[in-house]
Amino acid sequence: MARIVSPGMTIAPLRGDNGGMKFEHIVQINDPGNPLIPNLSRDQLWLGLMARAEDATLFLPGLEACHILERGDRRLERRLDFGKAAIEDTVTWSRFEWVCFAVKRTDNHAGGTLTITIEEPEEGHLFLRFAYATTLGEVTDDEDAAYAEFVKSAYHESDIEMVRVIRTLLADETAH
Repeated sequence: MARIVSPGMTIAPLRGDNGGMKFEHIVQINDPGNPLIPNLSRDQLWLGLMARAEDATLFLPGLEACHILERGDRRLERRLDFGKAAIEDTVTWSRFEWVCFAVKRTDNHAGGTLTITIEEPEEGHLFLRFAYATTLGEVTDDEDAAYAEFVKSAYHESDIEMVRVIRTLLADETAH
């Protein structure tokens, strides 16, 4: 089970150069004080992040298909099919360090990036930092501002769920 670090400071709004929405939060992966939660290694966590890059259907509700369009050195081009809507993104990474999902802005999608960084301030104390940058506005008179708050909350919940799915996948793998 993931735990949120610093309640009340979990999501920190950051101002972007383009006036778009930027924010980040941290999810604790290992809790040395709770023996009921199995610890994950950095390698296991990385395998889970790569599983999301290769096939996001288990991680994104409503996603019907994830197609790899092109594969390169530390890069994937994907098309994500959400029923009648489809988006394309580029996934890049630095092995065991970070993965970045960059979605192009279209008429149907605001576009933006999500960078997930593995942090380990002490050996075995793993955290994931989720840093978002979107084209949604945060200016008070911007009609996207209210929607941006909803999006932040939804992304935060999705990230906690992602960690739960990774744990489930790893538990299933070790059970076989």
